[in-house]
Amino acid sequence: MNIKNEIDQRFRDKILLLTGGTGSFGNAVLREFLSTSIREIRIFSRDEKKQEDMRVSFNNKKLKFFVGDVRDYDSIYQAMSGVDYVFHAAALKQVPSCEFYPLEAVKTNIIGSENVMAAAISQKVAKVVMLSTDKAVFPINAMGMTKGLMERLMIAKSRTQSKNGTILCATRYGNVLGSRGSVVPLFISQIKSGKSLTLTDPYMTRFLMSLDDSVSLVLHAFLNGINGDIFVQKSSASTMDVMARALKELFKADNPIQVIGTRHGEKLYETLVSREEMARADDSDDYYRIPADNRDLNYEEFFTQGKQEISNKNDYTSSNTKILDLIEVKKLLLDLEFIRSELRLRDKE
Repeated sequence: MNIKNEIDQRFRDKILLLTGGTGSFGNAVLREFLSTSIREIRIFSRDEKKQEDMRVSFNNKKLKFFVGDVRDYDSIYQAMSGVDYVFHAAALKQVPSCEFYPLEAVKTNIIGSENVMAAAISQKVAKVVMLSTDKAVFPINAMGMTKGLMERLMIAKSRTQSKNGTILCATRYGNVLGSRGSVVPLFISQIKSGKSLTLTDPYMTRFLMSLDDSVSLVLHAFLNGINGDIFVQKSSASTMDVMARALKELFKADNPIQVIGTRHGEKLYETLVSREEMARADDSDDYYRIPADNRDLNYEEFFTQGKQEISNKNDYTSSNTKILDLIEVKKLLLDLEFIRSELRLRDKE
């Protein structure tokens, strides 16, 4: 059975709830799922305007909309009544916003995620897939710290689940090309307005994923995950200099590139899997599966004995994965519908 048929079978007559469902990921999930045999998709978010836009845009009776906030347990609990599966995408994701308002990030990314998992368990949801980020590994900013704690909460809560209880697992991925707040839409906006393309550091590297890749990773976790698992898709990366030059060439633009320096809370490169995790990760063709660290509180065992295999591993980072050159980045960008759409608009002008 191929994966599309398997997904159709697993979701046949089921109810899926998407937290933060009006975002880029939620829209990509709908494009994937509305043609399947799923009975209902519930969009849970606090933005009624975006819900209305989505309702008009998709115009599909399988869609149901719930206004609420993951910070409010009662609202997410009520939305989960009768739900079979949950994809938890609601989060505060902007690094600067989380730096200035870290407690707000705590309320949404940690407490809100706890509410989602607790409500799912109480409502007997079969499976929850939590969406995390590379910034959760060796975090240096509030967004990454709160996402890292979300992962730890998921693992801790998964230990309490019975064999037939709710399955809690997660995905972790890097930059999603074209998502709100990401660098590619920023560069395109700067190109169209004739401004300089602002580079923090030309040698800064970032993992590259499309929205379709992010959905595929969540579906892989859904199909294969057991309690406490974290899944990572092997991804290529690019320097920010190559990304900026690729977009300039695609749009036939001559905007100057301005190096503004690394911003507060930014890394030179991102890490998707730490070396400690690599030592126990299952390595398949396209993914790493990081099983839960299910050690108990017997401290002596862990502080008097080490593991040689950890010393022999390296972190999996955007600096030691495959780094794409200019031609490869241009090809990757042209595979994205929103880039082709922007280019069509340019040609009409």
